[in-house]
Amino acid sequence: MDTAAWALAFGAGEAAGVELLPLTSLEDAGEIVRVMIATWGNHQLLPREMIHALNHSGNVSWGAFVDGTLVGYVLGWAGVDPREGLHVHSHMLAAVPDRQHKGVGYALKLAQRAQALDQDIHLVRWTFDPLVARNAWFNMGKLGAVADRFERDFYGEMGDALNAGERSDRFVVRWDLDQDPGTGQELPSNAPVILARSGDPDRPAPQPSGPSEAGAGWVEIPSEHAALRAADPGLGVAWRDAVADTVAQLMERGAVGIAFDKGRSAYLFGRRRGRG
Repeated sequence: MDTAAWALAFGAGEAAGVELLPLTSLEDAGEIVRVMIATWGNHQLLPREMIHALNHSGNVSWGAFVDGTLVGYVLGWAGVDPREGLHVHSHMLAAVPDRQHKGVGYALKLAQRAQALDQDIHLVRWTFDPLVARNAWFNMGKLGAVADRFERDFYGEMGDALNAGERSDRFVVRWDLDQDPGTGQELPSNAPVILARSGDPDRPAPQPSGPSEAGAGWVEIPSEHAALRAADPGLGVAWRDAVADTVAQLMERGAVGIAFDKGRSAYLFGRRRGRG
């Protein structure tokens, strides 16, 4: 058992006011479905039986409890990549609405990390929408994952409460579990801006400079894209296309998203930390 990893996870759970427990029973699977509906609505749910089968096959979900009631969970399974070998694909992380943005998700991800290390798995991957700034900060700022792949319309048309009407562009992130969570790096203020917010309301403005000689550059995004697209759907589409085109071009040049600056709502692209 990786005692340091578990101590970090349980400490985060205590700080968030939740108890972390493995979800191993059929009843636990039903509770996962309940939290799933509270988060995404009643849309294309994973069957309770499939969740139970995943748990039974060693892909145990972890839950966050308050007074015996499940308020959040993380769910994934072992995957095999042709280049990287064994990893955990983390498919869902959710908390009921009144427990969101209170440290529950962070504690659950740390439990997922500790369990993977116990199983001698040292890499976790998952997807997220590059235009959701709060998720970018959580994934890259708090956890220290890097966005090294981009998939346009990865899931196709989605009809859940959070994604309906949006093209399902996704970053695929890499979380190296042998590193301490978090980036711990200073972000260069002098790197060029490759995609900027400009005007009122903010519009995407590609910049002519391109990345620096070191390959670094900033890609700015709206701080609240969901509100922006609700107010101006056309502007939301413009941001979706601009970010997709910019990120695809950067990755074709070998750059990856190495950090996210919460204050300026911007990705830093460059060479992957600690790798060639």
